[in-house]
Amino acid sequence: MPSIFSTFAPTIACRTTLPPIRAARFSGRKDTQGFTLIELMVVIAILGLLVALVAPAVMHQLGSAKHKIADQSIARIAGILDMYRLDVGNYPTTDQGLQALMARPAGVAGWNGPYLKDQDGIIDPWGRPYQYRNPSQRPDRAFDIISLGADGKPGGDGEDADIMNR
Repeated sequence: MPSIFSTFAPTIACRTTLPPIRAARFSGRKDTQGFTLIELMVVIAILGLLVALVAPAVMHQLGSAKHKIADQSIARIAGILDMYRLDVGNYPTTDQGLQALMARPAGVAGWNGPYLKDQDGIIDPWGRPYQYRNPSQRPDRAFDIISLGADGKPGGDGEDADIMNR
């Protein structure tokens, strides 16, 4: 008696031999000589368009990242200044500046630093020192820490905007 599987199973044809592989001939035919000048120009034009579209977005992200780094660094320095105030009793003066976080200012008792390890802690992402003012010129602030942005000038928009402690 035939099994149920044998009556419904499809017949599978199996090919046991493969067609012979033919060696490619390089007889100097036009289609094997490479790319035409027009094809190369089209590829270069496409690459140029991609670069033109992608490069501004990458540069914008880079500028935005520097602003975020400056904002976070200012917040970190503000926290360190609070520790300084707890030890000394007041914030450094404008004349003492942020250098007071790395080296004991003359005549300051209770200094328990250094609060920052090196000079890089008071340098903004554009390579300029953060500006420090005590007392603040803004209401409800004890001090100001300022980065002047990409242009290094007061004011500005976008990447050139000033960044201050909150």
